[in-house]
Amino acid sequence: MTPISFSGQTTIVTGASSGIGAAFARELARRGSDVVLVARRHDRLEALASELRTRHGVRATAIPLDLSEPGAGRRLAAELARRDITVDGLVNNAGFGTDGPFHEEDPERLTEEMNVNVANLVDLTRAFIEPLRNSGRGILVNVASMAAYTPMPAMAVYGACKAFVLSFTEALWHESRGSGLRVLSLAPGLTRTEFFDGLGSGAHQGSYETPEQVVATAMRALDRGRRPSVQSGRLNALVVRLPRFTTRRRAVLISGAISARSSGAKATARSAG
Repeated sequence: MTPISFSGQTTIVTGASSGIGAAFARELARRGSDVVLVARRHDRLEALASELRTRHGVRATAIPLDLSEPGAGRRLAAELARRDITVDGLVNNAGFGTDGPFHEEDPERLTEEMNVNVANLVDLTRAFIEPLRNSGRGILVNVASMAAYTPMPAMAVYGACKAFVLSFTEALWHESRGSGLRVLSLAPGLTRTEFFDGLGSGAHQGSYETPEQVVATAMRALDRGRRPSVQSGRLNALVVRLPRFTTRRRAVLISGAISARSSGAKATARSAG
């Protein structure tokens, strides 16, 4: 297996201020790619951009952008055109989840969740898919989740968003065959990031990976260039096969039981605090 050479390329990474996004940016820069770092927190982006310039000698451009607002992809494309930056790759990593019964969720927060996880992922992909295909050597990585593979009671919108990302990306993988563009849906499981800090990671039991391990999984899959989707972690790769051996009803009941235990653990943690 020969690793992809990213020398002379430029790759956009969204959600680059921390976690998996920052790990992607570091690995791409290490492999020689210039990077465009996109997130809301400008100070963190600038700090990471400075690190990558110093350590790897690449061009690192920090662009603060709120992906919860509609039309982010077209705004970013216009900004990069203004700066005369042409891109070869896109990593749609930005995302967040809400946790709790759907009927108790804040409607405005749900709209923001769908904008970040679905609407702007599509908008960004559409804004850059043609230059990515024309490059003939770029990558498109859309970060889904293990939540994409089964309905998620108590995280209903998040799970549905990630199921969309998985289906959408696998379709683009097929459409892009022969173009030179490598398309991949990446499904992390439990990962040591701010995502789980926001949900209360103590209530989500299991073996956590680091962002670097997740990115290493993605890069191996891209280097091989054969798969439309990949799950990070050996156990997760086995878990996605389980629905083949059960009914959808049973899968939802199992997922709901896990969610109920998680909710109980969080309630216990709150009362203990």
